[in-house]
Amino acid sequence: QVQLVESGGGLVQDGGSLRLSCAASGTILSINTMGWYRQAPGKQRELVAQITNGASINYSDSAKDRFTISRDNAKNTLYLQMNSLKPEDTAVYYCNARIWLYGTGGMTYWGQGTQVTVSS
Repeated sequence: QVQLVESGGGLVQDGGSLRLSCAASGTILSINTMGWYRQAPGKQRELVAQITNGASINYSDSAKDRFTISRDNAKNTLYLQMNSLKPEDTAVYYCNARIWLYGTGGMTYWGQGTQVTVSS
């Protein structure tokens, strides 16, 4: 069984910074693409940033130039450094990963989410 556990969310003022982490645990063979998504109240979940195991990165337009995604493959951990935060970044942030377990094919897993609130 796989668990993705996010941490690092919280309340921050406009212009502030936060660093999110997502740790994957379980009998993991390999992890392909990992990503951060977010969902604001009344809105659909949207991609924030993705990173492959080859370190190819994709950002949403809203995240470019402010957010940095990275991963530590040895620790099966994903990060999102968020700078210059704006009130419109307020959302629940979810970690997502495509994971292969021993003896099974690849499956997509989601974390439970961490709340990020940016006050004006």
